[in-house]
Amino acid sequence: MNAIAILEHEHEAILFGIGLLEKALAEAIGGDTDAKADLPELVRFLKGFADTCHHGKEEGILFPAMEAAGIPKDGGPIGVMLDEHDRGRAFVAGMRTAMETGDWAGEFSRNAAGFAQLLRAHIDKENGVLFPMGKNALGDARLEAMGADFDRFEETVMGKGEHERLHAMLDGFSAKYE
Repeated sequence: MNAIAILEHEHEAILFGIGLLEKALAEAIGGDTDAKADLPELVRFLKGFADTCHHGKEEGILFPAMEAAGIPKDGGPIGVMLDEHDRGRAFVAGMRTAMETGDWAGEFSRNAAGFAQLLRAHIDKENGVLFPMGKNALGDARLEAMGADFDRFEETVMGKGEHERLHAMLDGFSAKYE
């Protein structure tokens, strides 16, 4: 499968996960203890899937190839995306810290809202600007080959079956919060 098509599909899962996080958080703030118990797993999904898997493929495979093809990193769109990845990691770290204190309505909520806003805008920029640039610069054959690189990345970095397990986790939460 084409690498950019894979990333666009993953964007849909990330946005879905963010929506589930927001719904679970609203219920947790309302006193639902089951929802409070689900929040750490939803954060784990965002850390594991959005950052380790998705951003890892972008940072380790796609962005270097795009840069080698002439798309600038410093002062260009790749640099902006990398900065936003770091900002997203800071929001996830803030959610994880807030989980330790149980400050769902305060610190956790602020970090979750910041993460959601950042990632929604980030995904719009990648889908609407950066990915079309990558398609033009890299071409179909290179993007198809990169899809196989993504598969190897997932197995090596995340472990065999972890990608699928994270998707199954989303499916389970979907039944509860949709």
